[in-house]
Amino acid sequence: MTNLGTLVAVMFALGLPLAAATRAEVRTKTIAYTHDGVTLEGVLAWDDGVKGKRPGVLVVHEWWGHNGYARERAGKLAALGYVAFALDMYGKGKTAATPEEAQRLATPFYQDRALMRARAAAGLEVLRTQENVDASRLAAIGYCFGGTVCLELARSGADLRAVVSFHGGLSNPTPADAGKIRAKVLVCNGADDPMVPAEERRGFKEEMSKAGVDYQFIDYGGAVHAFTNPGADAFKIPGVAYNEKADRRSWGAMRAFFDETLGAK
Repeated sequence: MTNLGTLVAVMFALGLPLAAATRAEVRTKTIAYTHDGVTLEGVLAWDDGVKGKRPGVLVVHEWWGHNGYARERAGKLAALGYVAFALDMYGKGKTAATPEEAQRLATPFYQDRALMRARAAAGLEVLRTQENVDASRLAAIGYCFGGTVCLELARSGADLRAVVSFHGGLSNPTPADAGKIRAKVLVCNGADDPMVPAEERRGFKEEMSKAGVDYQFIDYGGAVHAFTNPGADAFKIPGVAYNEKADRRSWGAMRAFFDETLGAK
């Protein structure tokens, strides 16, 4: 990303007025929506300098909830020319400050994959219906918990061209559902991630192969869980750490993947 793009993303994550960057064209809008009686609040990001419809990318947050990190990633995608929507899985204002709180918020979705898929689909519908989005060119990316969510959304048969999971869980209680996947899939995984054991990785690859899914699986040497998040070290959780090289390389892999699957912006 250019220095300007980096500035825009940082200002966006901090909630600072983007007008301060005189040449910046990234715009944002908070969107309230509902699912199953729950009020949700996501953020749409786009480059106002890009005219016409363009591909849309759904961004699914980590188990911490819809926070500045998810919005920062949406801003980076907008700076690349996509329309990005950072959805909300938990509910307006619901974020976790501790791993215990995060586990409490995420567990119901791991236990009920139908709920996980439906809540993600509600966010995808918000993105799909934006006037500057080409609804025939949609993708979804997710981080940790969000990576699992994106894969489950793909398994539901959602109309997606591409799905990218960054250090996400790969387990699936209904492996036959892989046959419904319409998207091409990219998994960016930490080679030393203790939260995604070797057996789970093997099972995922077998699931994708049996279903004939066009997928890529990249292991980043030396990387563990949450390797894309600079704030990953804050709680000193074993097996969780930021890795600058893996972050940079996986973002580059995503960009190349989107060039292939979504086409020109």
